[in-house]
Amino acid sequence: MNSASSPLKLSPVEGHRIWAETYDTDPNPLLFLEFRTVCERLGDLQGKLFLDACCGTGRWLVEARARGARVFGVDFCPEMLEIARSKPGLDGRLASADVRKLPVVDGFADIVMCAFSLGYVTLLAAVREIARAVRPGGSVFITDLHPKGHEAGWTRSFRRGRLRLEIASHVHAVESLIEAARGARLELLELVEPHFGKAEWEIFRLAGKEVIFDEASRIPAVLVTHWRRL
Repeated sequence: MNSASSPLKLSPVEGHRIWAETYDTDPNPLLFLEFRTVCERLGDLQGKLFLDACCGTGRWLVEARARGARVFGVDFCPEMLEIARSKPGLDGRLASADVRKLPVVDGFADIVMCAFSLGYVTLLAAVREIARAVRPGGSVFITDLHPKGHEAGWTRSFRRGRLRLEIASHVHAVESLIEAARGARLELLELVEPHFGKAEWEIFRLAGKEVIFDEASRIPAVLVTHWRRL
């Protein structure tokens, strides 16, 4: 999240290859807010098969495994997958692929996660493939930067030294996501639009952005949606 200074723009592939090294350690209030919002809604994962369709460095796979789930992760970025592979229990449970063409059979998972990724891909194709991968009655969680954040000038960006690097992305309206999901036989169970709160203030401070906290907390920061496969 950044709205100041002129960035160097990168493609999603280029950007994530560079970001991978510090993705887990960069202070990121968006990830923290999303994580605590979704964790309250995951429910019992014991023995369930949890698929992260855009797993990145494996942050949701680690959480799901700690809750007793069997896990499998997919991502398009080799550098992100390499970080994920180094984490306990994830080696051998990862595959390099695009969310629009997941290497799994129909109804593969009990739960599918797609976090902060739909802005990089074609919405309809990705949502249809996510829906295909979850069993009937299973759950899907889709999260992303809230469109209100885009309207406020927030970007998907990170720093390398003095450079600010921005990853090119699309803005999908909430209504477009709902329409795509319903067309893929996903029933909306909950739509949450959390704002930054006290829990995120310290992360803003660590990132040197505490001066913009009050302004940033006035609008929804993250879109969290929970679906059931019909």
